[in-house]
This record gives sequence, C-alpha cells and structure tokens, in this order.
Amino acid sequence: MRYSRAAVITRHNAPLEIQNVPFPELTKGDLLIRVVSSTLCGTDVHRWHGPLGGGDTLPIITGHEPCGVIEEIAGERTDILGNPVKRGDRVVWSYVSCGSCYYCSVAMQPCICPDRASWGHNRSDEPPYLLGSCSEYMYVPRQCLIVKVPDEVSSHSAAASACAYRTCMHGFDRLGAIKSHETVLIQGSGPIGIFCAAVAKDHGAKQVLMIGAPNPRLEVAKRMGADHVLNFEEVTDAKDRKEWVASHTGGRGADIVIQAATNGAVPEGLSLLRGGGRFLNIGVGGRAAIAVDALPQQLSFLTVRSGEPRHWLQALDFMASRRDRYPFEEMISARYKLDQINEAMSAMASFSVVKAAIEFA
Repeated sequence: MRYSRAAVITRHNAPLEIQNVPFPELTKGDLLIRVVSSTLCGTDVHRWHGPLGGGDTLPIITGHEPCGVIEEIAGERTDILGNPVKRGDRVVWSYVSCGSCYYCSVAMQPCICPDRASWGHNRSDEPPYLLGSCSEYMYVPRQCLIVKVPDEVSSHSAAASACAYRTCMHGFDRLGAIKSHETVLIQGSGPIGIFCAAVAKDHGAKQVLMIGAPNPRLEVAKRMGADHVLNFEEVTDAKDRKEWVASHTGGRGADIVIQAATNGAVPEGLSLLRGGGRFLNIGVGGRAAIAVDALPQQLSFLTVRSGEPRHWLQALDFMASRRDRYPFEEMISARYKLDQINEAMSAMASFSVVKAAIEFA
C-alpha cells in the first residue's frame, strides 16, 4: 500500500500531526494529484479551532486550496474547456455537485446543491482518504471539472484561486457592472478583500476604499488597487469610520459595499452604503442582527457561497492577463514546508501574514 504524508487535525486547538495516509483506489475518471502548493484559508483556522458543524468529524486533513500536477488518471479526461489532460499537467479543480437536483439542473446554482462536496473537512481514516490539500497527494473525484493553470500564474497563486479568488469572481458575477463614477468600499483586508480591490479597480470603479487591519495587509491592498485605506484598529469609533467614507463620497456613502471580513461587519457596512446602493456579502463567520427599518432605501443585497467551476477559470485568467498591473505574488506573504504546518496555521490565526502557502518539493 502507498501512503501520502499529510497534516491532520486530530484534536481541536491541538498541534496538527504529520501522518501517513493511504492512497485511494482510483476508478474510471478519477485523478491522483501530486500537490505542489496548498495555500491556507481562514476557514482552515476555524476548523482547527472548531468544530464548525455540518457533520465534520475528526481526523481530517486540513486545506482546501490545492494546485498540483496530475500523477495518475484512471482513463481519459478533459479539462473545463474540453481539452485532453495528461500526466504532468499543472491543474486546479472544482468542487463536486450532484448535477441532477433542482439547484444544479433548473436553478443553475450548483454552489447550493444539497449534495455538494468540498475539501478539508473529510475524514482521513475513511476512503477516499486524501481529500485535504495539506498533503503530498490528493484524490480528485471524476465529477470535478479540471482547469489547467496558465504558465504565467505561479502555483501558490493558482492554489489561492481554489477558494478566495474564485469566490471573489463569483461575487462580481452577481454584482454586475461597475460604472465609472462608482465608489466601491471593501470591509476586510484579508485575501478575499484584497483580491476584490484589484477586481473592482479593474472593472472600472472610480475609487476603491478599504477598511481593515493590520497595516501590512493594508499596504498590500494599496498596491492591489485600493485608493484609500483606513485601519479600524486605529479608528475604533464607527462614527469616525462613517465620516471617513462620507468624506470620500460626497456625503452619500459608497455606491457598492463588499463585506469580505465577517457577518458581524454587515450592520456597519449597510450604514456606509448610499441609498439605492449594492451590498455584496462574501465574508463568512460571525453573526449580526440587522434592523430592517435602518436599511438604506432601495438597496440590493447579494450573498455568495463558494464558486462555480467557471470561477476557478476566471480567477486564473484574471491573474494571467493582469500580472503586469497587480502584484499577486505579494498576497502569498509566507511560505512553509509541510512539517511547519503548525507554524503556518498560527501565522494565519494571528493575521501576521496575508496568506500562507505550504509548498512541496
């Protein structure tokens, strides 16, 4: 039997263990990927501190943002564009949806398929074992759509496209066109928020504002398209933050607010939106109560879950075609080996890095 070394959460709030996890048996259409890079996400930290619910039980291989090279293919496969894939291709891949329920086949919203499957929270002691990306190898079910990584995109950035960046692209799909006179305000300076700054600027926003912390993340955000930033750890009064937004928007508030931090930020974000504006809620975690009578008039409130297969492709194409405009590599602010997984998780938990990457030889 063959094994893959993997970072496994065996107990919440305890150090992850490097374990040997068995390879699964491949059936027709399945792939085995040799992981090149796995970037870490805030959700990985939440699961480590966990539990998050939804039936997740330990032990699990952490990570759901992989980029890797095809090691084995059970039969013939094509990518999302219909082109054949082969051993040695560098790829990312979508999550699994059933393809036949109401949400998949009628509503065309596979992100909310009740049988949707994702990575980083599946038991590592049960087949198919390798469904987390902080592992030397990863199993790819036949239902996943494969996206080849352009040569212009690094493996670390490609890995980040598997969560933060494709979720951002999904959000902008739902948001629609940004007009040249519009101001976009982003709450949160994590990977999603910073990537949203680049996309908002690229899509034609007059100006991009960001409220976040700490300062090193805000400095990256400015290089990624944010025109003005405000550190909420330094400006602690919500009234002062509202005045700051008003000062940049003629007193009206932002035309578009993107919440990329936590649901707890939604009430303040709505107070920073002009009447008739659009609110895009991407950030997850946390809870908040919203007073309906305090909502801006005629607002549009949009929510996003994950991404559809095309959004993986859109994120990669965006990075490949805009690499001379935005320093995407600065988003990957720390790199670690698999044996340093606990150091990497702690860095993510403390917000001392924008995004950490686990790199494999």
